[in-house]
Amino acid sequence: MRFGVLGPVRVWTDDGRPVRVPELKVRVLLAALLAREGRAVPRGRLVDDLWDAHPPGRPTGALRAKVSQLRRALGDAEPGGRELVVSGASGYVLDAATDAGDFADLVRRARTAPGPAGAADLLTEALALWRGPAFSPYEDAPFARATAARLEEQRLTALEELARARLALGEHAPLVAELTDLVGAHPLRERLTGLLMRALYGSGRQSEALAAYRALRGRLREEAGLDPGPELAALQQRILAGDAALAAAPPAAPRLRPPRPLAPLTPLVGRAADLAELRPLLGAERLVTLTGPGGVGKTRLALAALHGTSAPGYVAELAGAGGASVADVTATAFGVPDEDRIAEALGDRPAVLLLDNVEHVVDPAAKLAERLLRAAPGLRVLATGREPLGIAGEVVRTVAPLAEADAVRLFTDRAAAAAPGFAVGDGNAAEVAEVCRRLDGIPLALELAAARVRGLGVRGLATGLDDRFRLLDGGGRRGLPERQRTLRAAIDWSWRLLDDRERAVLRRLAVHGAGCTLSGAIHVCADTGAGPGGAAAEKVPIEAGGEQAPPAGLTAAEVPGLLARLVDRSLVARDGERYRLLETVAAYAWERLAEAGETAEALDRRDDYYARLVECAEAERAGHARQRWIDRLDAEIANLREALDGATRRRETALASRIGGSLAWYETARGRPTPR
Repeated sequence: MRFGVLGPVRVWTDDGRPVRVPELKVRVLLAALLAREGRAVPRGRLVDDLWDAHPPGRPTGALRAKVSQLRRALGDAEPGGRELVVSGASGYVLDAATDAGDFADLVRRARTAPGPAGAADLLTEALALWRGPAFSPYEDAPFARATAARLEEQRLTALEELARARLALGEHAPLVAELTDLVGAHPLRERLTGLLMRALYGSGRQSEALAAYRALRGRLREEAGLDPGPELAALQQRILAGDAALAAAPPAAPRLRPPRPLAPLTPLVGRAADLAELRPLLGAERLVTLTGPGGVGKTRLALAALHGTSAPGYVAELAGAGGASVADVTATAFGVPDEDRIAEALGDRPAVLLLDNVEHVVDPAAKLAERLLRAAPGLRVLATGREPLGIAGEVVRTVAPLAEADAVRLFTDRAAAAAPGFAVGDGNAAEVAEVCRRLDGIPLALELAAARVRGLGVRGLATGLDDRFRLLDGGGRRGLPERQRTLRAAIDWSWRLLDDRERAVLRRLAVHGAGCTLSGAIHVCADTGAGPGGAAAEKVPIEAGGEQAPPAGLTAAEVPGLLARLVDRSLVARDGERYRLLETVAAYAWERLAEAGETAEALDRRDDYYARLVECAEAERAGHARQRWIDRLDAEIANLREALDGATRRRETALASRIGGSLAWYETARGRPTPR
């Protein structure tokens, strides 16, 4: 079992699964024991750590209860976990290996490495263990403050040693930006300023190097009444004298950055079959792309697949990248100066590159992947996005929403984390299943909903999903990319990538509540459409306000291609001959339809289509196509109900009579009443 303190306090099993530690005081106990780094902590001290000046009535008994809860959480996660918390006469000890120990070991090895390249590799690997401020969110608690401060000092020292090694390798120019940021965060740290001065001077920026010295001297005099130390003053004199020994060394051969740890923060639920297929596929194919709607868990699945491969994995997170920066982000992931040196650094060694979230940079990402795959024979690429890259050799797998049982499990796990004690039972099982179904089994939506259980309960969630964006998006989730913080943001991200014609088709499809055939999509989406019998029917162009309106009327011939593009972009699902929207996408599309001022017109087109459909069916009820029409009406029964109910509500008696009257023979054939 592994314990993480270089960032948020975390626990993982040996195979990388995160361990959930329930209840705040138990997590504080865990952090307090870890902060003592294997030393025994007296019981009275732990009581102070947990309750400060307000201990419970029986503090020793309360502490024993929290220790028991911690042992149970560790023991349930992995055999032997319970025995890690040891009690004795002098108090409690957590016998734990932490990432802080791994960090210290790598730094020690770097200091005895035979050359700057080896030292730089080890230091880079050590610093990659850091996930944020040490002991977060307890870094300011009295029990952790000193340990967290010491670890932060060790991190800064390691950063300085890494910069020194990279300067020895001639990497002056790439270091300037990194060191500028560090000096900004630690403006009185003389060693950092000295390293920045050397990087600037070695990059041919002598005046800026001297300006960095003057800036530090001014800050020291103002805040402490001191001048820089003799080492920094000597460096300034060498720069003034133009010392050639400080100039950049010839660029060294590129070195790969050690891959980042890929330990997940939460368990992967319901993807065992996907992983079982993906890992061998990634070993057999050189380019695999995972597609699927926003929030379905493509990135999470891809990271799990990388975590299980023997080849080193590198992650290029492209969500914030523009087209011009795709190559730069990827080069940074490998730790080399530019794209051209990736293949040189890889040689023929095996590696896996994850290009994550490519949908907004498909063309540059595809070109980059193709170049790298040609130049580096040992490289394999795994991409995630809402559409494929579209290059030769690509194997595409769609990440589907979770099946109902897995969706319920994920919802339950996350709800229990937000509201301790939550469980699914006879009293709420049906409502939990309804919430999971209405959220389409999308993990992002389920996690947002689970976070609301504490305040709303499952029944409140189920009854409020008609306004799901307001219900689920209050506050969002911190620590995630903007596009994943709320349910609306996830769909907004996809919407912004569409052109005006694609947006028009998507929003108009929302009126087909139970999905539709291609002819139904054309009739509703095109401004010149085709009726159920195939004949073109001219329609009045829509004058829709706002930027959502297409620049000109859509023709029936355009709709199939636009629909196919929406399927490729994971916004429309195709099942055989039918197209449908996920319920959450449909809710979003309804909002956009109203914004465009097209709701009434789209509903009129839908109702006209289904009236024509049942009239065609009635006309052929006695012929050889009778059974085909019965099957067709079976598939459309939910849409027919919506159309008939809508006509009845609007008191359009002629339309209601067309639909209801033409269905009489079908009622008889199926032995059921007309849907009213």
